[in-house]
Amino acid sequence: MKKNLFVLLCTAAILNTTPVCFGAPTLYPVVVGGRWGYVNKSGDTVINPQFDRAAGFAEGLAPVRMGKWGFVDGAGKIVIVPQFDRADAFSEGLAVVKLGGGPSPLDPYPYDPRPFYHGPGGGRFGFVGTDGKYVINPQFEDAGAFSDGLAPVRMGGRWGFVDKSGKIVINPQFERAQSFSEGLAAIRAGGKWGFVDKTGKLIINPQFDDAGAFGKGLAPVKQSKKWGYLDPSGKFVINPQFDDAGVFSEGLAPVRQKKWGYIDPTGKFVINPQFDEADSFSGGLAQIKSQGKFGYIDPTGKFVWNPSK
Repeated sequence: MKKNLFVLLCTAAILNTTPVCFGAPTLYPVVVGGRWGYVNKSGDTVINPQFDRAAGFAEGLAPVRMGKWGFVDGAGKIVIVPQFDRADAFSEGLAVVKLGGGPSPLDPYPYDPRPFYHGPGGGRFGFVGTDGKYVINPQFEDAGAFSDGLAPVRMGGRWGFVDKSGKIVINPQFERAQSFSEGLAAIRAGGKWGFVDKTGKLIINPQFDDAGAFGKGLAPVKQSKKWGYLDPSGKFVINPQFDDAGVFSEGLAPVRQKKWGYIDPTGKFVINPQFDEADSFSGGLAQIKSQGKFGYIDPTGKFVWNPSK
């Protein structure tokens, strides 16, 4: 799965991350002159660039950094005071936050439906509600977004899953684990990736070098140095042929063949490879990177927000 340069939405960092859908955004983070703000789907500025960093909106709030991480609403008003060393987008009413250990890398792409990994650096992860109060106290070595009522967490160097009360539902046992999507979650065991259901039962045995979340019934997996897409039975629908691949969303998936472009569920290119980086579509737009700058395109490949930095 592609190495991100951005995350936090249906995201969501310059690290390896997996999908989870947070709902279509109404505002999109952009960077102008080194400061982050938000535009609407038409590319009009709604919240002036003013933040150190900014991630995508989900459930009416977006994580922003002003020294520390907090959350703003659609008017740019601070709703949860900056206080965290890391904060990720809300999903199912809860957001992953980190206390201690200093800041973690942030994926600049706000609408990536893949789970991230915050990596080493100390600190503890927990979950807050939209009022900023802890629902699950910081206690985990790492954590991903809630989806289908469960969230991946790391304890004692192993990944398992907890419910919204913080109760362990699937015991920590995996080397890696991503958020659930369409009833399945990608996990790594014995150095290979497979998929489990919400009881922890293996549905697709670990056999792949890497994997991403299911989207529209297809999941990207890496086999023999190439990426393709399989269905929930484990059968390839699009044979491994790409250098890298992302999750299907809104009928398209980003894939790389030297450059990044977008394919449909048959594997046909709809937007030809031309970008240095590309993320999944959300709310009708996808964030891309070209010549060191970030912009947004629509499903035809037309720029809605020209690349800037």
